[in-house]
Amino acid sequence: MHSPSYITRRHQLQAYFDRTASETWARLTSDAPVSRIRATVREGRAQMRATILSWLPADMTGLTLLDAGCGTGALSVEAARRGARVVAIDVADSLVSVARERLPADVDPALVDFRTGDMLDQGLGRFDYVVAMDSLIHYRAGDMASALAALASRTERAVISTFAPRTPALSMMHAAGKLFPRSDRSPAIEPVSETTLQRLFAAEPAAAGWRPGRTRRIARGFYTSQALELVPA
Repeated sequence: MHSPSYITRRHQLQAYFDRTASETWARLTSDAPVSRIRATVREGRAQMRATILSWLPADMTGLTLLDAGCGTGALSVEAARRGARVVAIDVADSLVSVARERLPADVDPALVDFRTGDMLDQGLGRFDYVVAMDSLIHYRAGDMASALAALASRTERAVISTFAPRTPALSMMHAAGKLFPRSDRSPAIEPVSETTLQRLFAAEPAAAGWRPGRTRRIARGFYTSQALELVPA
């Protein structure tokens, strides 16, 4: 059962992307010119996506992947190119629509099932891998840990998620709200330390039998995020 704070933040994110920033994020995730600040976010996200993909098998034929918070679908596309059967889900229908439109001709559309909805919906089924890239960073640490445990309970091989590491510089920047102009600023990112996130995750009953794996921090200008792999013990 989702906590009230998780539900509230999910609705805020849906409203932000669908009503306020769909065009901004469609542009950010394209090749269109952007400001210097947004260019560093674009570059950082590309590095993070490459890191996550390097932790997935090169040949994913016959494997399933949940792209939890797929955005405009870049990671889903690369996983499908490796042969994975992907369920790509996001709370924002505007982003899912862009992802559908951007599906390249060399990717079999039967391999990518784009959906609008809640990444924690149990009806999505079980998967070999789950990736939640920069989709849980707006949630409170407790809600993030609960979400990761819920995802792990339906995953066979690995859950790979990102979080905003609690560093003095990042905390100050987020507190000041300088990442984007006020007109299209997203709901606040919630920095958390790696030790705190791992402790909260380990305390979740659904996380029993799981442990942390690899981790890597990407810092590029105004983008700072850390990937964390969770694997069966």
